[in-house]
Amino acid sequence: MPELSQESERGRAVLPFGAAEVTGPSMVPTLFHGDRLLVHWGARVRPGDVVVLRHPFQQDLLVVKRATERREGGWWVLGDNAYAGGDSTDYGVVPEELVLGKVRLRYRPPASGRRSPFAVLRWALSAVRPVAAERSVSRRLRAR
Repeated sequence: MPELSQESERGRAVLPFGAAEVTGPSMVPTLFHGDRLLVHWGARVRPGDVVVLRHPFQQDLLVVKRATERREGGWWVLGDNAYAGGDSTDYGVVPEELVLGKVRLRYRPPASGRRSPFAVLRWALSAVRPVAAERSVSRRLRAR
């Protein structure tokens, strides 16, 4: 499950935007281990948005998931990687107060060891991307 660095908690009360770092594979292919995120704290969440939330059973742990639908009692959240687990299929509906913000932007740092001009150009064209809401949400959701 993508865990976020605790650096993202600092400054949250002062600024509406903050940074976070992804660790883990549960949001692949949207987010990868090591990606940096720009999080809009307190933003309005809609179905399909990638959100940062407190884990319902371990509230000192911040995770990133896709909010798939609003249910009684909160949000149903899923990871984009169906094989990683660690989402609402494990812990149920996440209360609204545990959803902290919406991911607006993803920055992928350059891979070490890639120095060819082609690799640098490829990285430069794909390093910074907005994280848009998937209106189709997930193939996992349609399959159930």
